[in-house]
Amino acid sequence: MGDLAGVPQRRVKTLATVLVKELIESGVHFGHRSSRWNPKMRPYIYARRNLIHIIDVRETIRGLLRARKYLQGVAGHNGLALFVGTKRQAADSIENHATRCGMPFVSERWLGGTLTNFRTIRSRLARLEELEALREGEGFANYSKKMQSALNREYRKMYRNLNGMRSMNRLPECMIIVDPKKEKNAVREARKLGVVTVALIDTDSDPDLVDLPIPGNDDSIRSIDLIMSLLADAIAAGRGSAVEAEAGKDVGAEVPVAAG
Repeated sequence: MGDLAGVPQRRVKTLATVLVKELIESGVHFGHRSSRWNPKMRPYIYARRNLIHIIDVRETIRGLLRARKYLQGVAGHNGLALFVGTKRQAADSIENHATRCGMPFVSERWLGGTLTNFRTIRSRLARLEELEALREGEGFANYSKKMQSALNREYRKMYRNLNGMRSMNRLPECMIIVDPKKEKNAVREARKLGVVTVALIDTDSDPDLVDLPIPGNDDSIRSIDLIMSLLADAIAAGRGSAVEAEAGKDVGAEVPVAAG
C-alpha cells in the first residue's frame, strides 16, 4: 500500500480491504497459545479462542504501514536494511525478498558480532572471496585431496553463513527481523549500536525491544512471506525514487543556462 497521500479515499478503502483479506488468508492473526503470551502484547490482541490468542489485524496493518513508510524513506536515501530470519519457516522468504529488493540478509545463522564486530565480518567476507578465487583457479588441482576437502568444507560453511551479507559494505541503518525472540542476539546488537529494528512479532515476544513492531504470526510460512513481500516492495519503491531523483539531477546539470 505504501504512501497513501493523494490517493482517492475510495481507492484507499479498496486497498485496505484487499490487504485485510490477504492478511487473514495468510493466517497472520493467529498468535500463540494464551499460556505462552507476553503481557506486553496485550494492546495487539483482539480475543482468545480455543486457548489461542487472536491478533488484532488492525494493529498489524498499523504496524505494517508505519514500517513501510519508514523503509521507503531509508531506501530513498540509499540506506541499507538487513533482513534477518533464521528459523526454518522464514529462511526462504528472507533470502528471496531481500535479494529482490537488493538488500543484505541473514537466513542461516546469526554470527555473534555481525554488527558489533563488523570489521571481523568484513575480513571473513574477504576470506570467502579468496576461497572462491582459489577454487576456481587452475592451481587448486595442485593441492592434496585432503587439503582440497578442507578448503571446500571451509568454503561451504562460510558461504552458507555469509553469502547474504556480501553487499553490506557498511553497517545497516535498520534491520527487518522475523521473530525477535528467536533472533534475540541480533536484536541485542542492534539496540547496542542504535540500529532501528522492524520486526514481525508474535504474542510471545516483548514489543518494547523493537522500534517498529508488526504484530502477526511469525511461524506461518504464508504470513511471513506476505509481510516480507510488502516490506520489500516498500524498499524497492524507495530505491526507485532515489534512482529517479539522481537521474533528475543529472538531467538538470546537463541543461545549459540561457544567456541573460
